[in-house]
Amino acid sequence: MKIFCIGLNKTGTISLHEALEGLGFNSLHWGGQPSRQAVERAIAEGVPLLSYLPEADAYSDIQRLSVSFDVLDEQYPGSKFVMTTRDLDGWIDSRRRHVERNIDRKAAGEYDGTFLTVDVEAWQTLYENHHAKVRAYFAERPSDLLVFNIMEGDGYERLCTFLGVDIPAEPFPWRHRDASAD
Repeated sequence: MKIFCIGLNKTGTISLHEALEGLGFNSLHWGGQPSRQAVERAIAEGVPLLSYLPEADAYSDIQRLSVSFDVLDEQYPGSKFVMTTRDLDGWIDSRRRHVERNIDRKAAGEYDGTFLTVDVEAWQTLYENHHAKVRAYFAERPSDLLVFNIMEGDGYERLCTFLGVDIPAEPFPWRHRDASAD
Protein backbone atom coordinates (compact mmCIF):
# COMPACT_ATOMS: atom_id res chain seq x y z
CA MET A 1 0.00 0.00 0.00
CA LYS A 2 1.21 3.48 -0.91
CA ILE A 3 -0.10 6.62 0.76
CA PHE A 4 -0.48 9.67 -1.44
CA CYS A 5 -1.10 13.13 -0.04
CA ILE A 6 -2.98 14.76 -2.87
CA GLY A 7 -3.66 18.06 -1.15
CA LEU A 8 -2.20 21.18 -2.69
CA ASN A 9 0.79 22.89 -1.11
CA LYS A 10 0.13 25.09 1.91
CA THR A 11 -2.60 22.75 3.22
CA GLY A 12 -0.66 21.03 6.00
CA THR A 13 1.38 18.69 3.83
CA ILE A 14 4.50 19.02 6.01
CA SER A 15 2.51 18.17 9.13
CA LEU A 16 1.01 15.14 7.41
CA HIS A 17 4.48 14.06 6.25
CA GLU A 18 5.84 14.32 9.80
CA ALA A 19 2.83 12.46 11.20
CA LEU A 20 3.33 9.63 8.71
CA GLU A 21 7.01 9.40 9.60
CA GLY A 22 6.05 9.33 13.28
CA LEU A 23 3.78 6.39 12.51
CA GLY A 24 6.73 4.53 11.00
CA PHE A 25 6.07 5.17 7.32
CA ASN A 26 8.95 6.13 5.03
CA SER A 27 7.65 9.42 3.61
CA LEU A 28 9.00 11.62 0.82
CA HIS A 29 7.93 15.26 1.07
CA TRP A 30 8.35 17.69 -1.82
CA GLY A 31 11.87 16.86 -3.01
CA GLY A 32 12.21 20.05 -5.04
CA GLN A 33 12.86 20.17 -8.76
CA PRO A 34 14.39 16.68 -8.87
CA SER A 35 11.09 15.15 -7.73
CA ARG A 36 9.06 17.15 -10.22
CA GLN A 37 11.49 16.23 -13.01
CA ALA A 38 11.40 12.55 -12.01
CA VAL A 39 7.61 12.48 -12.33
CA GLU A 40 7.69 14.41 -15.60
CA ARG A 41 10.24 11.94 -16.96
CA ALA A 42 7.99 9.03 -16.01
CA ILE A 43 5.03 10.72 -17.71
CA ALA A 44 7.06 11.38 -20.86
CA GLU A 45 8.26 7.76 -20.97
CA GLY A 46 4.86 6.29 -20.18
CA VAL A 47 6.11 4.39 -17.12
CA PRO A 48 4.62 4.36 -13.60
CA LEU A 49 4.81 7.78 -11.98
CA LEU A 50 7.01 6.67 -9.08
CA SER A 51 9.58 4.97 -11.33
CA TYR A 52 12.29 7.58 -10.85
CA LEU A 53 11.47 8.77 -7.33
CA PRO A 54 13.14 7.36 -4.22
CA GLU A 55 11.26 4.35 -2.81
CA ALA A 56 8.87 5.42 -0.06
CA ASP A 57 5.62 4.39 1.59
CA ALA A 58 4.13 7.87 1.31
CA TYR A 59 4.51 10.88 -0.96
CA SER A 60 3.40 14.46 -0.27
CA ASP A 61 3.60 17.95 -1.75
CA ILE A 62 4.73 16.81 -5.19
CA GLN A 63 2.18 18.67 -7.32
CA ARG A 64 2.71 16.52 -10.42
CA LEU A 65 1.63 13.53 -8.30
CA SER A 66 -1.17 15.37 -6.48
CA VAL A 67 -2.92 16.33 -9.70
CA SER A 68 -2.37 12.86 -11.19
CA PHE A 69 -4.21 11.04 -8.40
CA ASP A 70 -6.29 9.06 -10.90
CA VAL A 71 -3.16 7.74 -12.62
CA LEU A 72 -1.62 6.88 -9.26
CA ASP A 73 -4.79 5.02 -8.34
CA GLU A 74 -4.55 2.91 -11.50
CA GLN A 75 -0.82 2.30 -11.23
CA TYR A 76 -0.73 1.54 -7.48
CA PRO A 77 -3.93 -0.36 -6.62
CA GLY A 78 -4.84 -0.59 -2.97
CA SER A 79 -3.27 2.77 -2.15
CA LYS A 80 -4.73 5.32 0.23
CA PHE A 81 -5.22 8.98 -0.67
CA VAL A 82 -5.23 11.89 1.77
CA MET A 83 -6.38 15.26 0.52
CA THR A 84 -5.11 17.81 2.99
CA THR A 85 -7.17 20.96 2.80
CA ARG A 86 -7.94 24.25 4.49
CA ASP A 87 -10.34 27.12 3.83
CA LEU A 88 -9.81 28.84 0.50
CA ASP A 89 -9.07 32.33 1.85
CA GLY A 90 -6.48 31.02 4.32
CA TRP A 91 -4.88 28.92 1.59
CA ILE A 92 -4.60 31.87 -0.80
CA ASP A 93 -3.16 34.08 1.93
CA SER A 94 -0.60 31.42 2.84
CA ARG A 95 0.44 30.99 -0.80
CA ARG A 96 0.71 34.77 -1.22
CA ARG A 97 3.00 35.04 1.81
CA HIS A 98 5.05 32.12 0.50
CA VAL A 99 5.55 33.87 -2.87
CA GLU A 100 6.51 37.10 -1.09
CA ARG A 101 9.16 35.23 0.91
CA ASN A 102 10.44 33.63 -2.30
CA ILE A 103 10.74 37.05 -3.94
CA ASP A 104 12.75 38.33 -0.95
CA ARG A 105 14.92 35.20 -0.97
CA LYS A 106 15.52 35.52 -4.72
CA ALA A 107 16.62 39.14 -4.29
CA ALA A 108 19.06 37.94 -1.62
CA GLY A 109 20.38 35.21 -3.94
CA GLU A 110 18.93 32.43 -1.77
CA TYR A 111 16.21 31.11 -4.10
CA ASP A 112 16.34 29.96 -7.69
CA GLY A 113 12.84 28.54 -8.03
CA THR A 114 9.96 29.83 -10.11
CA PHE A 115 7.15 30.22 -7.54
CA LEU A 116 7.34 34.02 -7.75
CA THR A 117 3.95 35.23 -9.01
CA VAL A 118 0.80 35.91 -7.03
CA ASP A 119 -2.23 34.97 -9.13
CA VAL A 120 -5.23 34.80 -6.84
CA GLU A 121 -7.73 34.07 -9.63
CA ALA A 122 -5.70 31.16 -11.02
CA TRP A 123 -5.09 29.80 -7.53
CA GLN A 124 -8.80 29.91 -6.69
CA THR A 125 -9.59 28.05 -9.91
CA LEU A 126 -6.88 25.47 -9.19
CA TYR A 127 -8.19 24.91 -5.63
CA GLU A 128 -11.83 24.60 -6.64
CA ASN A 129 -11.15 22.36 -9.65
CA HIS A 130 -8.76 20.09 -7.75
CA HIS A 131 -11.15 19.61 -4.84
CA ALA A 132 -14.08 18.94 -7.18
CA LYS A 133 -12.12 16.42 -9.28
CA VAL A 134 -10.83 14.53 -6.23
CA ARG A 135 -14.25 14.35 -4.58
CA ALA A 136 -15.93 13.24 -7.81
CA TYR A 137 -13.29 10.61 -8.54
CA PHE A 138 -13.56 9.02 -5.09
CA ALA A 139 -17.32 9.57 -4.65
CA GLU A 140 -18.05 5.84 -4.86
CA ARG A 141 -14.96 4.84 -2.85
CA PRO A 142 -14.94 6.85 0.38
CA SER A 143 -12.75 4.27 2.12
CA ASP A 144 -9.86 5.18 -0.20
CA LEU A 145 -9.94 8.97 0.38
CA LEU A 146 -9.49 10.95 3.58
CA VAL A 147 -10.25 14.67 3.34
CA PHE A 148 -8.04 15.99 6.12
CA ASN A 149 -8.17 19.51 7.55
CA ILE A 150 -5.54 20.05 10.22
CA MET A 151 -6.66 23.67 10.68
CA GLU A 152 -10.06 22.39 11.81
CA GLY A 153 -8.57 19.88 14.25
CA ASP A 154 -8.09 16.71 12.24
CA GLY A 155 -5.25 14.67 13.68
CA TYR A 156 -4.02 11.21 14.52
CA GLU A 157 -7.44 9.78 15.38
CA ARG A 158 -8.86 10.31 11.87
CA LEU A 159 -5.58 9.55 10.10
CA CYS A 160 -4.82 6.34 11.99
CA THR A 161 -8.38 5.07 11.69
CA PHE A 162 -8.19 5.67 7.93
CA LEU A 163 -4.83 3.91 7.62
CA GLY A 164 -5.70 1.08 10.04
CA VAL A 165 -2.81 1.75 12.41
CA ASP A 166 -2.59 2.41 16.14
CA ILE A 167 -3.12 5.95 17.40
CA PRO A 168 0.07 7.22 19.09
CA ALA A 169 0.06 8.93 22.47
CA GLU A 170 1.93 12.03 21.29
CA PRO A 171 0.14 15.03 19.81
CA PHE A 172 -0.23 15.43 16.07
CA PRO A 173 2.73 17.40 14.63
CA TRP A 174 1.19 20.64 13.44
CA ARG A 175 4.37 22.11 11.96
CA HIS A 176 3.37 25.71 11.21
CA ARG A 177 0.69 26.27 13.82
CA ASP A 178 2.03 29.70 14.77
CA ALA A 179 1.92 30.80 11.13
CA SER A 180 -1.58 29.43 10.50
CA ALA A 181 -0.21 26.32 8.78
CA ASP A 182 1.99 28.22 6.36
